[in-house]
Amino acid sequence: MSDGRASQSKEIEDYLASHGGPFFELQKRLGLLHERALKTFERALIFIGIAWAVPFVLGLPQSLSLDSTSGLPYLLDVGAWAKFFIAIGAFMLAEQQVEQGLRQRLRHVVAAPIIAPESLPAAAQAVNVALRRRNSRIAEIACLVIAYTAASVALRHLYTVDKSSWSVIASPAGNTLTLAGWWTVFFSIPLFWFLALRGLWRHFVWSLLLRKVASLELRLVSTHPDGRAGLGFLADYPNAYMTFIFGVSCAVAAAVAKNVLHETATITNITILMVVWLLIVHALFAFPLSAFARPLGNLKKATLARLGARATQYHRLAERKLIDDNIAANSAAEAAQVQDVPDPSKQYETTRKMSTFLLNRSTLLPVSAAALLPYTIVAINRVPFKEVMSLLKKLLLL
Repeated sequence: MSDGRASQSKEIEDYLASHGGPFFELQKRLGLLHERALKTFERALIFIGIAWAVPFVLGLPQSLSLDSTSGLPYLLDVGAWAKFFIAIGAFMLAEQQVEQGLRQRLRHVVAAPIIAPESLPAAAQAVNVALRRRNSRIAEIACLVIAYTAASVALRHLYTVDKSSWSVIASPAGNTLTLAGWWTVFFSIPLFWFLALRGLWRHFVWSLLLRKVASLELRLVSTHPDGRAGLGFLADYPNAYMTFIFGVSCAVAAAVAKNVLHETATITNITILMVVWLLIVHALFAFPLSAFARPLGNLKKATLARLGARATQYHRLAERKLIDDNIAANSAAEAAQVQDVPDPSKQYETTRKMSTFLLNRSTLLPVSAAALLPYTIVAINRVPFKEVMSLLKKLLLL
């Protein structure tokens, strides 16, 4: 029995969020990574080269120009920098951080142990289901289809613009894409969208795994010093996604700057956009962690009821010792039955203060900063610096 439980615990610990799937296997065959080495920095350089450097080379010598009189030059295109350089690089670098961060949480689940022995088989099965979802060919094909759909939308947009740029030459007779523009449509844009969607899908798989764990029998205790019955270590898992969120935020902020704030950059508009984006990011992580509110709430309710009853016994006994009887409902039978009761006051107060929600401001602060930093940079170029810093501080301290 103990060997079986050890095997099940090992299965839970072996969940690797950045391994598996067709794209992972393709990279492994090409020698870009190994089973024991993700080589995130090297792959970040390679994919940045594919998405950003190749269009730069294809556009030479015009790519070196900073003159915007005849159209937007490549080096001044914030969108290209944000999506094809920063975001794609961030997606690659985030893989190691995400995998290590999530695996550390699962190891804590097993080491504590948080899961009751009777629920270990169900937990191991949940991990196996998560691994199948992580490795899903259908999921990655869907990501690829959506990525090329986004590229086709971008292509149609390029044919309708009335201003030339490094990617398209606009003319009354009809727009013509440059060689760099065609490369961007067929490779850069799909690569950005595929990596972003693949990362979001894998977080969704992790979310479903956490929600399944929340439904199992857990070894929780209301007086745990972390203030969350022993689950406090899960609350800061979103910070493992800090680099990934930064990459997505850069791309979104660049699009917002180009399409929304180009002519209507006011502190009010910027505040609304930053608040909405922050809520979206928080909702992404609230989805899996909110599942623990129910077991935590049930634990708190049941524990307070038991401790409250014991507190009544203790304090009525203390009252009898002090003044020889009870002021309310004095009973000789009660005095004979209850002789000694430990004082539960401290445990009751600790349980009363226990939070039933794992998300809070302190645990989300790093990932919130990563989400808002690109918006802050965009805002500084359009409204006074002091107003932007004041807004940033207020949002981070919400």
